[in-house]
Amino acid sequence: MSKQVGVIGIGIMGSAMMRNLIKNGFEVIGFDVSEAGCKALTDAGGRRAVSPRDVADRVQIMITSLPNVAALHEATAGPNGIASSAKSGQIVIECSTFPIEEKQRAYDALAAKGKTLLDCPVSGTGAQAAKQDLVVLGSGDRAAFDRCAQVFEGMSRVQKYVGPFGNGMKMKIIANHLVTIHNLAAAEALVLGMKAGLPPNLVFDTLADSAGTSRMFQVRGPMMVEKKYEPATASMKTHLKDIGIISAFAAELKCPTPLFTASCQYYFSGASTGHENEDTASICTVLEEMAGVKR
Repeated sequence: MSKQVGVIGIGIMGSAMMRNLIKNGFEVIGFDVSEAGCKALTDAGGRRAVSPRDVADRVQIMITSLPNVAALHEATAGPNGIASSAKSGQIVIECSTFPIEEKQRAYDALAAKGKTLLDCPVSGTGAQAAKQDLVVLGSGDRAAFDRCAQVFEGMSRVQKYVGPFGNGMKMKIIANHLVTIHNLAAAEALVLGMKAGLPPNLVFDTLADSAGTSRMFQVRGPMMVEKKYEPATASMKTHLKDIGIISAFAAELKCPTPLFTASCQYYFSGASTGHENEDTASICTVLEEMAGVKR
């Protein structure tokens, strides 16, 4: 396989994937609608394209990591989108977190032009992405997934194939359901410790390797201890989008989610009290204010 790959969408996650791919020997040709994203690409040694179609004209495998559904459809089926490229047989690794039906719409648009879309959301924060500590939740055509093995290995720690198209998003929704609960639980534990007179760094250092730990406690606990919520590895605003997807998914299945549902109100509170653009770890501040903790 040619060590060449396209990256469309160079935000928090896309830029981390791009840098790791370059570090692992890939030539990256990328595009972002923002000048900042394009500058991050060229500063890292990547090559700038002028549109998603331009990327598709130059590579066989490309990654999309996009902020919203409108951007997904513009990048795939817009006037200068991937589908408008005359090349066929290409593979698009779609890594964003969107409703399954929206990814299916993008899949159909590309399939009509002889291209394959894989549903491959990733589990991990922006900080984890920077360290190549992502888990790929891959779904769709198995042969296409296998063709992308080197690309996945160049941007992630673990690669899981979870079945037919859409299963990746189902797994990501469940993963984000757990993140919503565990992130709040980490904050709750630290605030409980502070109310008991324990320094937050002592609580974290003692419990990070205990039976009660979690990946979120280990990753976001240090941010909560230091009250350092910018730059965001995943913003409260973005997580509210994910909460909407999880809620709709569970409602459609008529599946009770009592802990998740109880957790959501604290994220809404955080977003409405000035923490919208901060990391979701800032939910600790919401609980501190409720508990009367001053530090």
